[in-house]
Amino acid sequence: MRNSILVMVALILSGCSQSMANRHQSDPGTAGNGTERQPGPYTPPAEVVARAPGAPEGRLSPADLYKSKIFEGYNFKYRIYVPAQYRPGIPAALMVFQDASSVYLGLMNTPTVLDNLIYSGDMPVTIGLFIDPGTPSGTYVTANDRDKRALEYDTLSDRYANFLINEIIPDVVKPKYDLVNDPDGWAIGGQSSGGIAAFTVGWQRPDRFRKILTHNGSFVNIRGGGAYPAMIRDAEPKPLRVYLLSGTADLDNEYGKWLDANTAMAAALAEKGYAYRFRPGDGAHFPPVQAQADFPSALRWLWRGYSLR
Repeated sequence: MRNSILVMVALILSGCSQSMANRHQSDPGTAGNGTERQPGPYTPPAEVVARAPGAPEGRLSPADLYKSKIFEGYNFKYRIYVPAQYRPGIPAALMVFQDASSVYLGLMNTPTVLDNLIYSGDMPVTIGLFIDPGTPSGTYVTANDRDKRALEYDTLSDRYANFLINEIIPDVVKPKYDLVNDPDGWAIGGQSSGGIAAFTVGWQRPDRFRKILTHNGSFVNIRGGGAYPAMIRDAEPKPLRVYLLSGTADLDNEYGKWLDANTAMAAALAEKGYAYRFRPGDGAHFPPVQAQADFPSALRWLWRGYSLR
């Protein structure tokens, strides 16, 4: 009996120790929280333009295709960014980006931004997973494949989250790279429909993703996204940290006024006490130069207080 009790105590202490070892998020404080207008003109920040002197260059893998079972018959083009500071056996943070080719590997120049922010200590050592919308061929063509992208990104179910958590991350990232188990160390971001997809992943699976970056998010009625403010108010707060951005020249179409939709999201998050940051400005939907101008600052705010040391 005594030995059994000792074993139980040892297991509990071991679990507590492991839990504490996985906690890397200190109190980030409230600096930058809330709504802060972002007036133009919008110019590319230094962190987007070039690597800082001394900042080592990370590696970006060649494009490859992932065949999904959850989205049956669809192939997703992806690339993986690995910072120069990554060391096998030492778990790194993770950040996933939707619409990789058109936005985050294009205008945002994200690998260079990550090189700079990891070097400066404003972000932890972070593996980046860049994914394009899935299609049968694996090549996304806007004119032909909008409905496929909307099915993946704008649907308010856990399907896309399950694709990330149960398929592509365990199949293509985890076999090669060590990742933290800490959900505060998993972030996801996107532009437009990719933005609402990022929020939906965190909303559905805060046990895995807790840092959410949205640029000109489609919180309108493409596939029911306009319901989110009421859903946020009706639910117990979730442990999410959420960044929002939209501008007066954002879309205004049959689905709704996108700046108003993002403003309603910010109001709901504020009412429920979330850690959020909303940057309303004057920018257009695409190309998202307003988002580009604030991108390094957005990542700094998102990752504030998180350290792997």
